[in-house]
Amino acid sequence: MDVMPREIPVATAPSERALRFEAVFAANADRIFAYARRRAARPEAEDVVAETFLVAWRRLEELPAEPLPWLIGVARKALANTRRGAGRRAALGDRLRLLADEPVEPALEERLTSAQSVRAALQSLPAGEREVLELVAWDGLTPTEIAAALGIARATVYVRLHRARQRLAGALEEER
Repeated sequence: MDVMPREIPVATAPSERALRFEAVFAANADRIFAYARRRAARPEAEDVVAETFLVAWRRLEELPAEPLPWLIGVARKALANTRRGAGRRAALGDRLRLLADEPVEPALEERLTSAQSVRAALQSLPAGEREVLELVAWDGLTPTEIAAALGIARATVYVRLHRARQRLAGALEEER
């Protein structure tokens, strides 16, 4: 019995769905990458962008007219998943080193530059306040957009932003 090969259909013009996705990707990919890159190393940031736009493709009909806050919300969750995975891998590495009786080298002390001081001050903020401040300063989102991205009330954004600014100023003042 001979099996005839099936013909593979030739792609015609892109569908309306594909064109919409391409437009969303072109308009937002750089900003999503910048968001992810500030929070993770380049390879992880690239993975986060890929995962974010995979979700966007799957849920294209749910995208709001202004998709950036929605996409940042998806990227935020992808980063959280990445961090959890990294934490599990680090814990496994620690257990394996203990089993192999390999000494764990202590981290070397580094001198802080002014940019590192700002990063250290940012890291000292509670996670929710730090995230809101970063979304305003680095991603240029409005409080309304931040509320949409994080799934919180706009009033909560204003409170977190106010507290974050006060704490950041205090932490930077202590550095001097």
